[in-house]
Amino acid sequence: MANTAELTNAEVLGLRRSPAGHLADDFAKGSTAGTHGVSLRELPFQSMVGVRVDPGSDAGARVAAVTGGLPASCGQVVAGPAGLATLWLGPQEFLVTAPADRQSGLAPDLVAALADGAGQVVELSANRTTFELSGPSARAVLEKGCAADLHPRAFTVGTAITTEIGGIPVVLWKTGDDTFWILPRASFADFLGRWLLDGMREFASVEGTPWP
Repeated sequence: MANTAELTNAEVLGLRRSPAGHLADDFAKGSTAGTHGVSLRELPFQSMVGVRVDPGSDAGARVAAVTGGLPASCGQVVAGPAGLATLWLGPQEFLVTAPADRQSGLAPDLVAALADGAGQVVELSANRTTFELSGPSARAVLEKGCAADLHPRAFTVGTAITTEIGGIPVVLWKTGDDTFWILPRASFADFLGRWLLDGMREFASVEGTPWP
């Protein structure tokens, strides 16, 4: 067997194991379609980079040129090029996300934008995973353990906030009318995945496909 030094980058990436990969079959079994349906899946290996910078500074302008802009207020998400998005975490703190295939270039581009040291960039791709909870009953599942107001009048599509679900700190991002991306830290992925499955059980029963 080749040692790590002899493996190609593609082979190394193939060795990765997502934090909730062992729950994939349970997620599939626990998901249901229909008027009260709800489904759950993991979207592993999303690229994530934490950035701390003053958005009004020259460094902030350079970061914004890479990301396509920086959000100005709590909950705002700015869409950028090639699937990139920037989430507001604080007045000078942002989470930049992108599809998995952008992981190798995203952080270096942001580091280059802060070459004068006027900010901070941290590679966080292995720090969190992403769950996608979707369907007509997705909000009802979340409301079992989330104190935030998730009604569409308050939590609109394209909004992302830091909150707790089932006592677990997460970034919660509403990506569609009935679709939510949930970003827990990797160490909480198993617990939160099982918590979400438990919250989905009653809706599977309503649709006539009870999950054991």
